[in-house]
Amino acid sequence: MGKLEGKVAVITGATSGMALAGAKLFVDEGAHVFIQGRRQDALDDAVALVGRNVTGVQGDSANLADLDRLFETVRRERGSIDVLWASAGAGAQGKLGEITEEQFDAAFSLNAKGTLFTVQKALPLLVDGGSIIMTGSNASLRGYPDWSVYAGSKAVLPAYARVWTSELRDRKIRVNVLTPGQVSSPMMAAVMTPELKAQFESVIPRRSMGQPEEIASVALFLASDDSSYVNGQELVVDGGTTVI
Repeated sequence: MGKLEGKVAVITGATSGMALAGAKLFVDEGAHVFIQGRRQDALDDAVALVGRNVTGVQGDSANLADLDRLFETVRRERGSIDVLWASAGAGAQGKLGEITEEQFDAAFSLNAKGTLFTVQKALPLLVDGGSIIMTGSNASLRGYPDWSVYAGSKAVLPAYARVWTSELRDRKIRVNVLTPGQVSSPMMAAVMTPELKAQFESVIPRRSMGQPEEIASVALFLASDDSSYVNGQELVVDGGTTVI
């Protein structure tokens, strides 16, 4: 029997990278997974890749109407949620002195606002004893030059987790932040030059970036009863980058 046998999971931003790897792993462990992504073609490809026990719902996590449609689909088809992984996020470099209002609004609209409303709108469907996971970033833990907007938009998530752990304690819903470091993913590939990739890898003790499957396995831990005594925490999965 899988660790998520008979469970229902919702994962946003799951058309690529670690969230897609997580969707595949959750299904392998017995869950039915709803995945959300902005682009229909990428969503279709992700559904095909997962292959079974998966429902794709097109939408943007920064758009509240799209979130309503996502959770209405879950309510209609399954009725409840055991695991919510709010993983939709994005970021771009912006040097202090050159940051635009558009860059700020884009990052905070998706990473901070979108995550909050993903959780809030899922609450009526979340079962007591369920698990909420949010995807952070170790950019919020180190002073990477040119990444202040992205780092700031991710730094709010541990604060959410602490407050929501208190607010949801009567329902025994756990809230944790999964904070990866540098992971090989389409998002990272889109913003990294070879020089930046080499710079990032130079600060990882093993000198190579993480793989999506390595993050997915930690998400499974947080989603399952294996982490039943883990609540309100930021779990950093960055190969040791932030401790040396």
